[in-house]
Amino acid sequence: MDRKELIDSLKSIIEPYTTRVDTLESISEETDFIHDLEINSANLVDIVLDIEEKFDVTIDNTEMERMLNVRAAIDIIQSKLNDK
Repeated sequence: MDRKELIDSLKSIIEPYTTRVDTLESISEETDFIHDLEINSANLVDIVLDIEEKFDVTIDNTEMERMLNVRAAIDIIQSKLNDK
């Protein structure tokens, strides 16, 4: 899966957790979950759980703490998929 496909997958996962539809439409690797999409920490945990389910991966606490923007999420997902 390339980075563009991962962004599209993340976009569909993130959509129920943000009211910032304008920002979601222009999501990029630089998009910050908390500041740009206004996702709170509880919903960020839900997003991580949805990512684990969609990609059939396990994200540990250290990785979860790093996953604050789209770039970090993609890097972690790609790393997990490559380890499979």
